[in-house]
Amino acid sequence: MSLGFESTTDEVLDGVDLAGRTVLVTGASAGLGEETTRALATHGARVIMAVRDLDRGRAAAERIRAGASGAVELELGQVDLASLASVRAFADEVLGRHDRLDVLINNAGLMACPFGRTVDGHELQWGTNHLGHFLLANLLRPALLGGSSSRVVSLSSRGHAFADIDLTDPGFDRTEYTPFIGYGRAKTANALFAVGWDRRYGASGSHAYAVHPGGIHTELGRHMTADTVASLSERLRQGGRVFRWKTVPQGAATSVWAATAPELADHGGAYLEDCHVAPVTGPADDHGVLSYAIDPSRADALWDSSAEAVGLD
Repeated sequence: MSLGFESTTDEVLDGVDLAGRTVLVTGASAGLGEETTRALATHGARVIMAVRDLDRGRAAAERIRAGASGAVELELGQVDLASLASVRAFADEVLGRHDRLDVLINNAGLMACPFGRTVDGHELQWGTNHLGHFLLANLLRPALLGGSSSRVVSLSSRGHAFADIDLTDPGFDRTEYTPFIGYGRAKTANALFAVGWDRRYGASGSHAYAVHPGGIHTELGRHMTADTVASLSERLRQGGRVFRWKTVPQGAATSVWAATAPELADHGGAYLEDCHVAPVTGPADDHGVLSYAIDPSRADALWDSSAEAVGLD
């Protein structure tokens, strides 16, 4: 089967048996996270559902169990990615139960929200989308390196084209905050994180990938006001882009492909879209990855800055 824009999670996993694999998915209580969890669990994986709201997580788990034709193995854990203390406590719980983790899917996130700060004082999108996941992945490194191979999937976006990272002012202390610039910086960081992880641990069998899921109607856009929608529409219009929405199963397809496809073994650090390795393109294009989001030197600078920001040795 040829995979592409319209492929769904179940088409990607057709004939795939994930029995014996353990996967952790952040933001698993709704949208892409819930669908990613459902697809992997119904194909045999044990899935750790990392959620901020346990009640919503339980409801998502029940929906998955109710729709499955057989038994599924789900665990539920609470983590607030906007709190580094919460991330540390959650990672300790996971490591206390699992000495091996086959896949980590950093799926949770915020999009174009009003200016705010995390518990630790970081700009909200930067701190939640990037720093929380950066710390989580590094704390779970013993389990990710505990087997012969593992994968880390980092949810980025074509929104990375809105802005490169700015390590001189990640918190918008000296530059004006706009929701989409904040989003763009965070999504660029998500892509660079995959490059940085693979540079450090790819040789040990742990590969990372960045994923653009496409445009999907999910709770990610809950902060989209009329002004931010108008701003996005204007950006797309100026670029001459024709926008196509995906369904949730289509949007989660590239995540499960990144987590499982054997043909990706030689493409660690790649940016993926529509179940393919994306080409390098320009800011006026409607697909692909900009060169600054996969630049190794920028990935290393981001890694060092992030490690200092979260207090990681």
